[in-house]
Amino acid sequence: MNFKFMKQSIAAAVVAASIPAVATAALAAGTHGGGEDVGKPGTASDATRTIEVTMYDNYYEPETLDVKEGETVRFVIKNDGDLVHEFNIGTAKGHMAHQGEMMMMVEHGVLEADWINWDAAKKMQASMGHGAHDDPNSALLEPGQTGEIVWTFPEHATLEFACNVPGHYDAGMMGEINLTH
Repeated sequence: MNFKFMKQSIAAAVVAASIPAVATAALAAGTHGGGEDVGKPGTASDATRTIEVTMYDNYYEPETLDVKEGETVRFVIKNDGDLVHEFNIGTAKGHMAHQGEMMMMVEHGVLEADWINWDAAKKMQASMGHGAHDDPNSALLEPGQTGEIVWTFPEHATLEFACNVPGHYDAGMMGEINLTH
């Protein structure tokens, strides 16, 4: 049996079985932050520290992050899983909105189980205005890839980091960001 085909079939079944009903409605919002303050892009020279995050198939290491309000952090994110994964900083509401966009990326052939079709992403971006997945609060990585985000955190927010590839958030691929003074 073709292993790649089998992984894609399993991923498609997980996607189909786990699409939240609110994803379609949330898609209309079209914002990664859900309209809430999730912080802003930072510059590497302002980062107080670097946090390494490793993504495995449906979990992160570390599982939670402690960050000071207003702190700028450089994240180095590595995908050590066998599937495409995302590290996205946002609110629960923002993740729900983003999951609808990610589902559309699957439907348009951008996201496969273990790779990203960037040609399809460019076509989707040109025709729909999203699909390139180039938001500063997010890194979408194929297996074995490493990415970086530099982020300045807000004050008084309830944030989490999550993978919004269809089925992954619902499978538990998310973690809390604890903001401290």
